[in-house]
Amino acid sequence: MSYTERSHLKYSEKLIELFKNPKNVGEMKDASVTVTEGSPVCGDVMQLSLKIENEKIVDAKFLSFGCAANIATGSVITEKVKGLSIDEAEKITMNDVANELGGLPQVKMHCAVLAAKALKKAIEEYKTKVLRRK
Repeated sequence: MSYTERSHLKYSEKLIELFKNPKNVGEMKDASVTVTEGSPVCGDVMQLSLKIENEKIVDAKFLSFGCAANIATGSVITEKVKGLSIDEAEKITMNDVANELGGLPQVKMHCAVLAAKALKKAIEEYKTKVLRRK
């Protein structure tokens, strides 16, 4: 019996895979912007770092203090933004993140919200600090 069959939360196989083998985890020393966002729902925290060149996201990393869904959404958001312009990335929603995972249990949707909010916060901070200097 797999974890998803035993769990009352009904996590998707993709979520379980990204929890066991997360992508883009770590600190980024040459980040253009790094932000930290927290969830008041459960106390999860995500740090998101983006490297941006010519208004295009060339790399993304995250650190997570949270549950399996938080780790998986961090993996998804960092994979989705690579290669996108900041304007394209800014359009990513919590539903895009959840759908990429094959859905999330309703009680874990706040993790998709957290990832999307961290991304929007990072882009906003980048625009405020970097683009306004130009």
